Amino acid sequence: MEVGILAYGGYIPKSRLQREEIFKAHAWFNPGLKGLARGERSMANWDEDSVTMSVEAARGCLQSMDRDTISGVYMASTTFPFLDRQNAAIVADALNLRSSVQTLDFSSSMRAGTSGLSVALQAAGANNGPILLCAAEKRKTKAGSALEMTTGDGAAAFLIGSGNIIARLIGSHTESVDFVDHFRGEEEQYDYTWEERWIRDEGYMKIVPTAIEGALAKANLKAEEITTFCFPVAARNVATGLAKKVGISPDAVADNLQSNMGEAGSAQSLIMLAHALETAKAGDKILVASFGQGSDALLFEVTEVINEFSGQAGVSASLAKGRKVTNYNRFLAFNEGIEMDLGIRAEVDKNTGLTTHYRNRFMAQRMVGGECSNCGTIQFPKSNICVNENCGAIDTQKDHPFAEKTATLNSYTADRLTFSPDPPAYYGMIQFEGGGRLMNDFTDIFPDDELTVGMKMRMVFRVKDYDNKRGFRRYFWKAVPVDTNAGE
Repeated sequence: MEVGILAYGGYIPKSRLQREEIFKAHAWFNPGLKGLARGERSMANWDEDSVTMSVEAARGCLQSMDRDTISGVYMASTTFPFLDRQNAAIVADALNLRSSVQTLDFSSSMRAGTSGLSVALQAAGANNGPILLCAAEKRKTKAGSALEMTTGDGAAAFLIGSGNIIARLIGSHTESVDFVDHFRGEEEQYDYTWEERWIRDEGYMKIVPTAIEGALAKANLKAEEITTFCFPVAARNVATGLAKKVGISPDAVADNLQSNMGEAGSAQSLIMLAHALETAKAGDKILVASFGQGSDALLFEVTEVINEFSGQAGVSASLAKGRKVTNYNRFLAFNEGIEMDLGIRAEVDKNTGLTTHYRNRFMAQRMVGGECSNCGTIQFPKSNICVNENCGAIDTQKDHPFAEKTATLNSYTADRLTFSPDPPAYYGMIQFEGGGRLMNDFTDIFPDDELTVGMKMRMVFRVKDYDNKRGFRRYFWKAVPVDTNAGE
């Protein structure tokens, strides 16, 4: 049974912090940053994390998919919101998947994304149904560091299985080597990185070629037959140097997206793969390699099915929707780079009652409302009594999902009195197509955006609020304007 990629999706946050603004803030201390002060890096909103970005990327995979057929959800990241709560299970919940799916987290290495992809390809061969693999990163970096310049936030997702595949796996190889180019200890927020030239010469140039040559040998393929080579490294000329060493054409080296996004850790190799598939042709050979305590190399051959596939909410679409951000302090505030006086309105205790959280998870995380089986009225949230004044039937509500519905903006407010990490707080009444309305928070609203009554809105899965005292965060669905949302 042939296994491969059935669908793909990608998501890059809308905000693009201009690197020149980072340099301006730190030039007095480290003028050497000038060499990195070109282009822009993607910047997650305050209510985004690796889970929410995974959900958004995954939605691009599943638009025409029967979600009940999915047998597993895997998530890869080194920046999971929870260390002891399965993050892939939150993703599965947000996507309203059945509870019998297998959920797994992959972490602790920059090759967690490709490792998760390898395992998904193996598991999908058991014919239990397709597996959804997500990879996302929102890495914390020290202010004024080179990593702050070169990293970026983003996610990719792939549906792995058999059948109508757009790219088949033809070879793979893994080298597991405890080469420590950087690390982050248990109690640390930031990566500790070693010297770049040593990493390049002893790491990239010696370990990665072995993995690539192993994959080529298993696929019985020559290096010059590779059409696209995806290797996630921010440093200049490393991918080109690797290509030259193993015999891959320089023209095959894929854009590492450093100019307009940055490097998204363990997700970057998969983001580059999703980006490559957007322009791939039948017969193309795509090599994806990663680096982190060794190297994974996976070879895919694109099939004729690619001609019928129209990727939605992909990497290119997200990049095209980018909005320039020049307020570096805003970036620092969102990423806990500065300690701000948030005012007394921010001092409300955010303790979440886990009993209530569990009992309302279908409403909060899955955004499932109700439909009256007696009169057909749709409502959110679901209740025991139908809201139709001409019905009022009791216990007739069946589940009705709202997350993928388009809504219309009925009213809105920009509030600077209530606390918001990104004031003003935008919220208002939205009316869902087919019925149901909700007083809801809005997100991804930029200063020059103009909200108008009647405009179309869509729902996105985001952090509702943080309980910093206990290290918990609650999720809910928020509304964004359709015409300004990345991926539309």
